[in-house]
Amino acid sequence: MSGIIGKKLGTTSFFDKDGKYVACTIIQAGPCVVTQVKTPDKDGYSALQLAFDDKKEKHTPKPLLKHFEKAGTTPKRKIAEFKFDEPKNLGDIIDVTIFSEGELVDVVGTTKGKGFQGVVKRHGFGGVGARSHGQHDRERAPGSVGASSDPSRVLRGLRMAGRMGNAKRTIQNLEVVKIMPEKNIILIKGNVPGGKNSYVLIKK
Repeated sequence: MSGIIGKKLGTTSFFDKDGKYVACTIIQAGPCVVTQVKTPDKDGYSALQLAFDDKKEKHTPKPLLKHFEKAGTTPKRKIAEFKFDEPKNLGDIIDVTIFSEGELVDVVGTTKGKGFQGVVKRHGFGGVGARSHGQHDRERAPGSVGASSDPSRVLRGLRMAGRMGNAKRTIQNLEVVKIMPEKNIILIKGNVPGGKNSYVLIKK
């Protein structure tokens, strides 16, 4: 399964050749540099390590600087591994041309973080409704969370308040509606996880 690293630039609309309105996501896909070629003899498996998005040298640890110098490229911000059927060499450039319009891809990203949230926002609980006599600030409370005598504990997996978002998610079978090789831009039908300028992995 080959792929590329990209950066989500935002969302827009697109009219296809039939005049249908298509909501899509704009992704800057590459160009990525091959910074390491992993082989079964040396690493136990076959894969290509790709790097994307330039970074200042002063913000890069020295071991990584040498790693990028070996590939003949400048320091990068994002590194990821992909499996490619065709062989590649260290320092090769992989761009958006590996995709074609109309094919289906999987996009991996990190969802927007919402922080610590209560049960109403996190799980869609309805609360207790309107405030009544003797009731103080209980509109968005979770209610009872455990049994009394048996089993005398809160059961594992109960839906409660906690951190929401900031999780790795994969959206499968998204259609590539347009490719702009001169700008390294790819338009993908629908939405993908993450906020603006967040990194995503596009796999096919």
